[in-house]
Amino acid sequence: MLILDDLVGEGSIDEAAIHPREVIRRALDLGATAIILVHNHPSGSPQPSRADIEITNRIAEAGRLLGVSVHDHVVIGREGHISLRAKGLI
Repeated sequence: MLILDDLVGEGSIDEAAIHPREVIRRALDLGATAIILVHNHPSGSPQPSRADIEITNRIAEAGRLLGVSVHDHVVIGREGHISLRAKGLI
């Protein structure tokens, strides 16, 4: 069941500074046991960047240590969307 659709951070045209501890802290504050990350690429391409994959793995590892699993990370662009889980990147 979806508990909340929450904005954790905002980025610039080509970068977003997001910290795993802030993401996991918010999940813990809400009593969530799992999260789905979603962000957009203003460039239009939903292809995940190396930075997207790395931050997803860092958040997933932090979550594992504290009992919060990352179900997916979806990247949205004008050309559609891509699930990191479906691509085997999580």
